[in-house]
Amino acid sequence: MKKTLFFLILIITASSCMSTKSTLKNVDDNAPDLILKKDNTFAITLFSKDKKYGYHPDYPVNIFYRNTKDETLNETRFLNALTGPNGEKITYKRLETCCPFPTKRSDMGAGFLNVYELTWEGQKKPVTLYLNVYEKGILMVPMGLGLKKEY
Repeated sequence: MKKTLFFLILIITASSCMSTKSTLKNVDDNAPDLILKKDNTFAITLFSKDKKYGYHPDYPVNIFYRNTKDETLNETRFLNALTGPNGEKITYKRLETCCPFPTKRSDMGAGFLNVYELTWEGQKKPVTLYLNVYEKGILMVPMGLGLKKEY
């Protein structure tokens, strides 16, 4: 009886941690593959007009690139392409991993978002971005940020 109750609680707890339906709104498996530039950052040409893009867990920046084995590298390739709104050099740090969702691109069948804090000189309040290395989407610069100039 105790074992049955334990397993029932375990199953309920495990299933409540992750929904079987993704809440991500901007996944696009038909998005073009990401391209690396010579400086090992992603080539980005579009600027988002959506205030939620990157700033809300349902609208993360989707940076799937070939595989998810080295997620930090893919995140760095994206973040190092960005600047503050007036070209300021940004610094960033990973705050947490959150928001599990189902995905076919993970051995466990689940993906997670990584949350980053971005800062730059003269900024009033740090910016928080949600990054997703498991899914594809159109790669854009989130509103309020800039793109490093090519030299």
